[in-house]
Amino acid sequence: MMKIDKAEWKAYFDRMAKTLEGKSIEIDIEALAIGSQVEAQWLPLLGISYEPREDLLAVMAEGLNHLIRRPLAVYAEVRMGEVVSLEVVDDEDYRHILKLSDPLLLSAPH
Repeated sequence: MMKIDKAEWKAYFDRMAKTLEGKSIEIDIEALAIGSQVEAQWLPLLGISYEPREDLLAVMAEGLNHLIRRPLAVYAEVRMGEVVSLEVVDDEDYRHILKLSDPLLLSAPH
């Protein structure tokens, strides 16, 4: 897992948004308080964006808007240059695990 610096989140997710067409997402949430829960299973992914003013990471899938408020850390699992999953830890220590099907190929930072 590669940690993504908070200063890069907006640009990182903006770049990712351009490559999401045709992808599906599974969202799992893990925390001591709730154990492990599946929020979404392989829904068509519509977009992911980070809004710095609201300190909010929004994951939009068909029929679901998954909002992660006050994220503290974002990690990307990359295989052969492709993002296969993201892990987002919020300020309540909930881990939001975003698994992507048909892994994304992200362009290098400019």
